[in-house]
Amino acid sequence: MLTVKKNISLFFRVLLILGFGYFFWLMLKITLEYIPLDPNVSFLMIKQTEVGQRPEYLSFFYTHVYTSIFVLFTGFLAILRKDFGWKSFHRNMGKIYIFLILILAAPSGIYMGFFANGGILSKISFVILGILWWFSTFRAYQLARQKKFTQHKQWMWRSFAFTFSAITLRMWKVIIVYLFHPNPMDVYQIIAWLGWIPNILLIEYLITKKHL
Repeated sequence: MLTVKKNISLFFRVLLILGFGYFFWLMLKITLEYIPLDPNVSFLMIKQTEVGQRPEYLSFFYTHVYTSIFVLFTGFLAILRKDFGWKSFHRNMGKIYIFLILILAAPSGIYMGFFANGGILSKISFVILGILWWFSTFRAYQLARQKKFTQHKQWMWRSFAFTFSAITLRMWKVIIVYLFHPNPMDVYQIIAWLGWIPNILLIEYLITKKHL
């Protein structure tokens, strides 16, 4: 019976890794569109007002894009340590993850939130997301320093729920556009909230049920 449970657990872990790998590859392809630097490609094509009127916008944009892909990668690798027991590896990946979010990815994301597509509703959502992302990561860092590792793990899961919104909001975008064909700006208003709220609600549920 224990062998069966272990095999099922291993199967789901492998499935999780493969699933993450696939979506990470999609995110990496999006990131590579901005190499070399060119303000006239992909998402930046619809942000020409900000690019032209705010000299600092591109710096924040590239900082967010280039660091977020590493945040996603190091965050996932840190999570794997529970399964494989790589304590020092987990610690090192966690340090990179926390540093990148607190110093670069979250602050640049908050700045970009003020200029998000979709009007005031989208702007509010992305700014809140950036603040919660920064705070949950900082709280996880504080708890690790205090050696309160159970609470540290829970706050890291909250942080990663916000990190993972980079993937889930794009998944929701594909689903909504395919099913309903809404106005593009309406899509932004919907996915701005749908990209992260279900993530954090799921994590809170799992924490409450003591699964994390």
